[in-house]
Amino acid sequence: MTRLEQQLQFICEIDKVKNIFRQSYLTEGNRKENDAEHSWHIALMAVILKEYVPEADVAKVITMVLIHDLVEIDAGDTYAYDEEGAKTKRDRESACADRLFGMLPKEQGTMLRNLWEEFEAYETIDAKYAHLLDNLQPMLLNDATKGVSWKEHKVKKSQIYKRNEHIEETSKEIWEYMKQIVEKQIQLGNIEAD
Repeated sequence: MTRLEQQLQFICEIDKVKNIFRQSYLTEGNRKENDAEHSWHIALMAVILKEYVPEADVAKVITMVLIHDLVEIDAGDTYAYDEEGAKTKRDRESACADRLFGMLPKEQGTMLRNLWEEFEAYETIDAKYAHLLDNLQPMLLNDATKGVSWKEHKVKKSQIYKRNEHIEETSKEIWEYMKQIVEKQIQLGNIEAD
């Protein structure tokens, strides 16, 4: 297979990410979003919210968030608060990462796999910014839809705070805003206030 054929085969394969539906509803509340929509949304958020994490490399973060959920093509979406699914998530996603990134010419596949691993490790400022975006976006959608996904899954305040425990070290301003959303949704009865 030629280099171009490998790249085009990968491009066609990742189209499947449009069929992976998440638990967050679109702001209109008429349907759940898919992974492609989620990734596009947080890629644009990376540009818009850059001033709150000025040391982040936006081009790198955009690439990171565009690829971070591709592994769900094989692994499926694991809901943020699904403790049982989380037990096998890493293995399922790693197997898909091997397959997908292995389709590309070696240096491209290695570069994307390394970015995916960096995102997963959550250690660099770029990965932390990418995670902030990945966590903030569904929170914004839940806020816009009166917490419909949180209500469906009976999400508790403690679960949200645990999932977002490192956001403050990335951006205090955004963390404060996220806490306001949580407190408002508790008052509205859409999040359980354990």
